[in-house]
Amino acid sequence: MLEAIDAGSADSSLPLRFPVQYVARGEEKVARVRSALERSLDKAVLRGKLDQDERDAALARVSGTARMDDLADRDLVVEAVVEELSVKQALFATLDEILAPGAVLATTTSSLPVVELAAATARPSDVVGLHFFNPAQIMQLVEVVSTVNTSEETTAIALDVCERVGKHAVSCMDRAGFIVNALLFPYLNDAVRMLEAHYATADDIDAAMKVGCGYPMGPFELLDVVGLDVALAIQTTLYREFREPGFAPAPMLEHLVTAGYLGRKAGRGFRVYEQ
Repeated sequence: MLEAIDAGSADSSLPLRFPVQYVARGEEKVARVRSALERSLDKAVLRGKLDQDERDAALARVSGTARMDDLADRDLVVEAVVEELSVKQALFATLDEILAPGAVLATTTSSLPVVELAAATARPSDVVGLHFFNPAQIMQLVEVVSTVNTSEETTAIALDVCERVGKHAVSCMDRAGFIVNALLFPYLNDAVRMLEAHYATADDIDAAMKVGCGYPMGPFELLDVVGLDVALAIQTTLYREFREPGFAPAPMLEHLVTAGYLGRKAGRGFRVYEQ
């Protein structure tokens, strides 16, 4: 899915609310995205985080389309499609042809090289990473990732947009895993290796990290939430860039993914879940 904003017509209140247009594949998918957004906002109203007028105003600022050509007048487009380099590169090449000169192209990738997406365009200086942490409506962090091509102006625009919508942005250069995942996933991979070696059980490892280190979730709880397929893809990306033996994905992680045990979304990962 794509999301695009018109930065020139934001409301004057802080944090600023931008008109947003999303692109989905087909009108049926557009309607499903709209329904999901309505459900999410309805939950926010029930929990007291929004009132009804705020909910309605938010929906009024969002429109959907199945035509990428409708993004031609947008100032910033944020890509959030499947985490496959070839798919993202093809999309960036298409967007490069559609968007006006100077429009910023951003990607939400959590681990893929942003520079390789920039290289698919004729405007590499306008390409930047905007890695919103999931779920984006709750998590405050955004990693703003600059490549060797990204202009200072593009980075400044990305940081400004994050600030104006109430997010906490951190800046980093384009390397596998950026900041958080480059630190987090080797830790998660080491936890899987510890389990493989029968050093401790998953329950005891999770408990040790929660009680001993104050983490809200243990490594296996977190892996099952993130998705073992996603974790494997990120760990593989880290290994390919740094070529450090310790970064090689743990065999148990690879085997679970091969078996289709992908975590909570599949009903089974390191633990079994009710569907």
